[in-house]
Amino acid sequence: MDIYNVEAAEILANEALLLPIGEAAPIYEKLLATFPTAVKYWKQYVEAYIAANDEETAKQIFSRCLLTCPHINLWRCYINFIKRVNSKRGSEGLEETKKAFDFMLNYVGNDVASGPVWMEYIAFLKSMPVVTPQEESRRMTTIRKVYQKAILVPTSHVEQLWKDYDNFENSVSRTLAKGLLSEYQPKFNSARAVYRERKKYIDDIDWSMLAIPSTGSYKEEQQCMAWKRLLTFEKGNPQRIDAAAANRRITFTYEQCLMYLYHHPDVWYDYATWHAKNGSTDSAIKIFQRAVKALPGSEVLKYAFAELEESIGAIQPAKTIYESLVAENASMTSLAHIQFIRFLRRTEGIEAARKYFLEARKLPSCTYHVYVAYATMSFCLDKDAKVAQNVFEAGLKKFMQEPGYVLEYADFLCRLNDDRNVRALFERALSLLPPEESIEVWKRFAQFEQIYGDLSSMLKWLAKNMSKKNDKSVMLTSVVGPTLDKGNVGVAANAKLLHQSARVVRPETSRMVIYDPRQIKGPVIAATSSGYTKEVDDIFKMLSPPIMSFITNLPAIEGPSPDIDIVLGVLLQSTLPAGHDVGKPSGPVPGAATTDLSGPRNQNGSVHRPPRDGQPTKRKAIERQEEEDAAAAAQNRAMPRDIFRLRQIQRSRGVAPAQSGSAAMSSGSMFSGEQSANSSS
Repeated sequence: MDIYNVEAAEILANEALLLPIGEAAPIYEKLLATFPTAVKYWKQYVEAYIAANDEETAKQIFSRCLLTCPHINLWRCYINFIKRVNSKRGSEGLEETKKAFDFMLNYVGNDVASGPVWMEYIAFLKSMPVVTPQEESRRMTTIRKVYQKAILVPTSHVEQLWKDYDNFENSVSRTLAKGLLSEYQPKFNSARAVYRERKKYIDDIDWSMLAIPSTGSYKEEQQCMAWKRLLTFEKGNPQRIDAAAANRRITFTYEQCLMYLYHHPDVWYDYATWHAKNGSTDSAIKIFQRAVKALPGSEVLKYAFAELEESIGAIQPAKTIYESLVAENASMTSLAHIQFIRFLRRTEGIEAARKYFLEARKLPSCTYHVYVAYATMSFCLDKDAKVAQNVFEAGLKKFMQEPGYVLEYADFLCRLNDDRNVRALFERALSLLPPEESIEVWKRFAQFEQIYGDLSSMLKWLAKNMSKKNDKSVMLTSVVGPTLDKGNVGVAANAKLLHQSARVVRPETSRMVIYDPRQIKGPVIAATSSGYTKEVDDIFKMLSPPIMSFITNLPAIEGPSPDIDIVLGVLLQSTLPAGHDVGKPSGPVPGAATTDLSGPRNQNGSVHRPPRDGQPTKRKAIERQEEEDAAAAAQNRAMPRDIFRLRQIQRSRGVAPAQSGSAAMSSGSMFSGEQSANSSS
């Protein structure tokens, strides 16, 4: 069950309103344990006790929520409760109410909605009875100070407060009012201008949102950005007030932000570090303590808290935090171990760090990262590579099956320029690692050999071990391939050293087709057992014997299979040169569609007919030239590449169905220009 379900919480709160306070109290406690900064639940809870006249319990609830929920509605509920309690106590009750107003305005007086509270406080002061002139003078002085504070706060009622202040000063002394009003006029103008700017940022904030853990929703991200913009605006001190007042305003904005972003560690961290940068270390420590209590699972906040304690010299509190981190994260202690080792080295020396490392390495939750961190730290401090190498070797006995550890050790040896041990480490690791986990190690080995060694030595070792693990063809592809691309031309000769049993996976070329972006993907056609499609087999049956002989005598194709429709289309559109008869003239072409296509041909493929009586006339020459031009124009027209489309064209032109197959193909392929001319005529 999701305890942070907002809809379910609203249903529970509405149900609690209908119950007596004795039955509703457990519901409120459950809600407030989940949403400790939910102002509406606190207000609803305390109002139930006030309605039941249980003043002591109401005071206890106010003490639990007021300082952590600086919301104007909750504080106004508090001041009304105080006024009600002290209404029958006379002058002592009035003094207690005055202290409550001062307490309230000290915390929420910078709220943009605090204008009515300032006005209510001033009205309360004016209503206080006085007896002596001295008391009257003190009351007027108090009212003046409250007015002067109120007009400096950029609230929605700042203009009304200025008008009331003007009337107040003029009612007391016009002479004194002139000087005071001229002094505070620029301050009021600044507050009014800042309010207009401040309101732009405040309008983007949803004041009814409940604090829940981060979900990454769009609304949540928008609210985070809105609060950060407001904080940036306040940190810029746009009103140019003194540093103490500006810091109080920024603190108030952070506290308001945490009511809605209670589960965001970055807000807590920014709040604490802002205090630390401004020199208020004690306030930063208090913020971190609240943050760790609010988010006990946030390791980032604990590490930051420990660093702050260490920076101010509080070694023992910092050590306590690190020890709690190690103890609380029993299953994931690598980072905690590493940070604690570094802390001990900084505060107690390298010997204390070594002692703890020897203890930590025996724990079952210790990972190879602890070995790497300690070995690196030891090498950097002692400048003794032997100690660090011994640590790496000790870890290698336990973490030889970890590719990450092998790579870290290899990097360390590379920094020492110990290429012999690097190769030995790679050979040991690759002989033990399973193929599917050794790809990164192979890549690093290839990179090392390319930079510091030679490829032939790597290939020799690879060939020697390939007979043991034939499945390393994957590594061969991923290692040798990138190296070939980087200019190693002599690999072809060295590749003969590879064992013949190495299985190289090649693409299945029988299923590859030539990509043509002009082609439109057609329907999927099932292939026959011969490897061709059924439609292609039907086409072969309709082809003429010479074409079939030509196709069957073509050499076998190794690689992508051509598209037969495209090939035939190109042949139909090609111009074949005229041949010279040698020896006996060849017989007529079998299956010819027409009988007037014999005889010598022009270069464009059209038939050349000699003139009658052997003497061509000028008119016949002109006609022949026109025929040749028409044949050339017909030849240049694109023929359909689809054989079935060609048959439809032949039928539409009156050619017999029996001739549409072989005759159309033979005459079309050999005499495409002449046929086109005759057909068009």
